[in-house]
Amino acid sequence: MRISTEQLPQQLKRGLAPLYTVFGDEPLLAIEATDRIRSQAHTDGYGEREVLTAETHFDWSQLKVSGQSQSLFASRRILELRIPSGKPGIEGSQALQDFCAHLPAETITLIYLPGIDWRAQKASWFGTLAAAGVMVEAKQVARSALPAWLAGRLKTQEQHADEETLEFIADRVEGNLLAAYQEVRKLVLLFPPGELTFEQVEEAVVDVARFDVSDLAQTLIAGDAQHLVRVLDGLQGEGAAPPLVLWAITEEIRAVGKLLEGLAAGRPMQQAMREARIWGQARQNLIQRHIGRFTTLQVETAVMHAAGIDRMIKGLAQGDVWNELLQLGLRFAQAPCPAAAKTR
Repeated sequence: MRISTEQLPQQLKRGLAPLYTVFGDEPLLAIEATDRIRSQAHTDGYGEREVLTAETHFDWSQLKVSGQSQSLFASRRILELRIPSGKPGIEGSQALQDFCAHLPAETITLIYLPGIDWRAQKASWFGTLAAAGVMVEAKQVARSALPAWLAGRLKTQEQHADEETLEFIADRVEGNLLAAYQEVRKLVLLFPPGELTFEQVEEAVVDVARFDVSDLAQTLIAGDAQHLVRVLDGLQGEGAAPPLVLWAITEEIRAVGKLLEGLAAGRPMQQAMREARIWGQARQNLIQRHIGRFTTLQVETAVMHAAGIDRMIKGLAQGDVWNELLQLGLRFAQAPCPAAAKTR
């Protein structure tokens, strides 16, 4: 039987299976799934635990020996097999099939694998594991599903937030579910049960970031060149990672570009802002006041400049990264309004 990590709690309520295989590309969900299985096993009296790790040169006969061994300290036990590479090889494949043909009594076997591609999932050993027990897949949470995932996690700690706030968190942690989990857990420590405001969440996320990238983004839009120089100088002095700074600048530039596209297409300002993922009343007000300073050409030029800086960071081009970040920020922050440009 094959289920998702979300379906695991219901499956466990129906009773433990003798064999569980947890696999997938999302480490956080895989860890939570294995922890949940262990917890239920301990609750049901499986008091002893043995762990085998099938790394290079692993002796697969150990699996058979462990399966046949009797517990010295408890009548029930957990036998874990971790296969970090996800590739048991010819010997391991046969050992797994033999093991599944004679699962040990009074034992919960828990096998952990990383993400397995579709070719490996068609292998005989993988099919045998699926037929002999429960396969729990830890799928990555898509960006479109992340706000709902965040809402579900907040609900478990008796907190909730509106759609805009959830989208804001999702934008900050996209592609890193562990970071999303940490942000949610931090919110329960900072705020009481109930509704979380956008301002509360924004402040918490900025504090977590350590670097004041939010202030950097606001400075770009406001066109405050002097403050921009101070912020970048401070970030460099604090040891901020150049990719993080470039990301913060580029995200704001792209947001402006998307907003300009939406407005050019005739969309109302609020709708265009939502589509550009510009969240928070303060940020929306700021951009609305200054959007007239920017043109699509300025955005395209800035994006090309940012791509060049990215090549420098990766060692593919020569140059002073921090100086280029400053030049990029200043050119965008000091972008003149179209009317002013025509008078020159």
